[in-house]
Amino acid sequence: MRRFIVLTLVFLSLSACALMPNRDPLAINVVGIEPLPSQDLEMRFAVKLRLQNPNESPIDYNGVALDLEVNGRPLASGVSDQQGHIGRYSEDILVIPVSVSAFSVLRQTLGLGQTQSLDNLPYVLRGKLAGGVFGTQRFIERGQLSLSNPDAW
Repeated sequence: MRRFIVLTLVFLSLSACALMPNRDPLAINVVGIEPLPSQDLEMRFAVKLRLQNPNESPIDYNGVALDLEVNGRPLASGVSDQQGHIGRYSEDILVIPVSVSAFSVLRQTLGLGQTQSLDNLPYVLRGKLAGGVFGTQRFIERGQLSLSNPDAW
């Protein structure tokens, strides 16, 4: 009898996973970075993200988290308890405050000293939109920064 119950639970679990909708990943683009008031040994910025939902179902979220690496080193991180809704086949702009510690700046400065050029520095932006147990959407954006040309941002 125990085996029957265990097998039934396993099959129900597997069929529940098959009923979960397939979602395409969100399209995320950094569209701006603006300074915020800073404190002591940290700098603060507002990172503006354009989120595009290429799915047939809307996405509801109730929190955002970001981590930014530049040149393979951690630079900034931030969280926000924003709540919102991105409709099906639509987009929205999110503004997330991030902090850059003095130690992160020091690590970046030392790393840039080993770099030949300030052009084409790789960056990785990792984040997630919290949406409950099965609704959390993780995302990654990769690109290159050109610090010698500030208009490239």
